[in-house]
Amino acid sequence: MAHITFIHGIANKPPKDALLEQWRTGLLDDDGVDLDAMGATSSMVYWADLLYAEPLPEAVAARQEAAELDAGVDAADTDMTWLLDLDADEAAFVASLGAEVGMAAVSATPGEAADVIAEDSPLEAIPLPEFLKSRLMRVFLRDVHHYLYDATYSPRPGEAYPVRTTIRARTVAALTQGAAMPGPHVVVSHSLGTVIAYDVLTGLDEIPGVDALITLGSPLGLSDVQAKLAPPWTSHDGWPSQRLGGGAWTNVADRLDPVCGFDAAIGPDFRRDGLAMVVDTAVTNEGRWRHSVVKYLRQHAVRHALREALARTPRDD
Repeated sequence: MAHITFIHGIANKPPKDALLEQWRTGLLDDDGVDLDAMGATSSMVYWADLLYAEPLPEAVAARQEAAELDAGVDAADTDMTWLLDLDADEAAFVASLGAEVGMAAVSATPGEAADVIAEDSPLEAIPLPEFLKSRLMRVFLRDVHHYLYDATYSPRPGEAYPVRTTIRARTVAALTQGAAMPGPHVVVSHSLGTVIAYDVLTGLDEIPGVDALITLGSPLGLSDVQAKLAPPWTSHDGWPSQRLGGGAWTNVADRLDPVCGFDAAIGPDFRRDGLAMVVDTAVTNEGRWRHSVVKYLRQHAVRHALREALARTPRDD
C-alpha cells in the first residue's frame, strides 16, 4: 500500500477526477506503473478553477497533445492587461522571468504579435507557430506571477481568490490526507506544481513529512522563481530537510522544455548542507510541446523513480 499526491501545473485542465485519471493512465500506458494492481491510492491537488472560468471538456483528458497545448491556451485566458496594474517590483519580475524562458518582451497589448521572442533563444527552435508560443508563455507568466505574488483573481463573477493562499491551503489538506493513508507517501508534481510542492514543504509549519518527491518539467531552476522562495531557499541548503529528510528527490526534465528554462538540472541549486542530493535526469519527450505531463509520465525514468519511491519504507514522524 502507498499513497501518491499529484500536483498539476500551468494552463487550464479537465475536471479534477478526469485529470487524476489522466495522470494514472499516463503512468500505466505501454506496460507502465499499474497503481491499481499495487494497491496505491492517489489524490490530485487541483487549482485550475482558481484561474480559469470553466474546466476543459473531459474528452480533452484523452487527447495527449491537446491536454497540454492548444485546448489549454485559449486566447481569452492569455489576456495580459493585468500587467498594467503591477507595481515596479512585480513588473520587473515578469520581464526578468520572461527573459529566462526566452522572451525579449511581453506586452499588455492585445494580440500575440506584441510579444517578442528573444533572438537566438532556444524558444525559437520549438516547432510551434509563433502565436502559440506567445500564448503558452503568457499562460506561464500569468500563472507563476499570480501564485508567487498571491494575486487575488476572479475567475467567475462573484468569486475571488488569493491564489497562493488558496492553493497552499488545498495542498496542506491533500498532504494531511495523504499522510493518514498507509505509506509510503510520495508527491509527484509537474510544472508550477513543483513550485507549489516545494513552497508548501518548506514554507509552512505543521505540514506532515513525505517519503519522496518527484518533480517533472520544473521551473525551480529559474533564478527569478528561486528569489521568490527565499527564505528559506538558498543554493547551499535548499533541500526540504524538515519534510523530506533523507527521502529521495528525483527531478526529470526535457532540455527543450521552456518551463524549465531549457535546463534539465536543478540539483546544484537545491543542495543539502552543500551536498548535491537531487537526482537530475534529462529526457527527450516526443512531439512539438515538450512540457506535456502525459509525455513525462510515459518516461522510463519517471516510472522507475516512482517504483523506487513506492517501495521505500515509510518515514516515522
